[in-house]
Amino acid sequence: MAGLRFTELQSRPMEFLDFTSLTLDEFQLLVPPFEAAFHAHMAAWRLDGKPRTARRFTVYQNCPLPTPEDRLFFILTSLKTSALQVVHGRLFGMVQGKANQWIHVLLPALLAALRALGDAPARSLTALAQRLGVTEADAATVIVPLEEAPAPLAAVPASPLVPMTGRNGVSSAPKTLLHRRTVIAARKRTTRSKMSCWSMPSSRSSF
Repeated sequence: MAGLRFTELQSRPMEFLDFTSLTLDEFQLLVPPFEAAFHAHMAAWRLDGKPRTARRFTVYQNCPLPTPEDRLFFILTSLKTSALQVVHGRLFGMVQGKANQWIHVLLPALLAALRALGDAPARSLTALAQRLGVTEADAATVIVPLEEAPAPLAAVPASPLVPMTGRNGVSSAPKTLLHRRTVIAARKRTTRSKMSCWSMPSSRSSF
């Protein structure tokens, strides 16, 4: 089954940005290191995750992602849209199982490419400070909201890079036990009431 291709969107820059969060120029800069990381992985592993012991990787005739641009476009779109694998696979002309395999191969390749370019996300406050060339205190101001954090958030140790919210308090709503007799009886009454709304009018009824 046919699927979405990079060539279909490269002539529509705004739509391409919506799909990937990258401009076409940024995308093209990422293609070479991404493809190098992809082939380095495929030299040792098969698409299904098993070690490669026979022939080397080649793009087969009916490959759903035949070009480096298609492969990068596929994984960037997956990250941007967060679609279910079955939906994302259908969009690119493959079944869910194949989409799962491609995602697991291309995601590490994308991270390796970002690391090669020095654009991989920092995983700690120290790493972020080193990248920005500032102190950790200054780096913390980049990731901590300016407004005062609520008490539960203030108790979280080691400022995370992703803002976190405090735990919700205990719900004050009463808990309903669905197996109680009163609940079952109420469900039956509701069901009968809904069914009566669809009953056919008698022949004596006037319209």
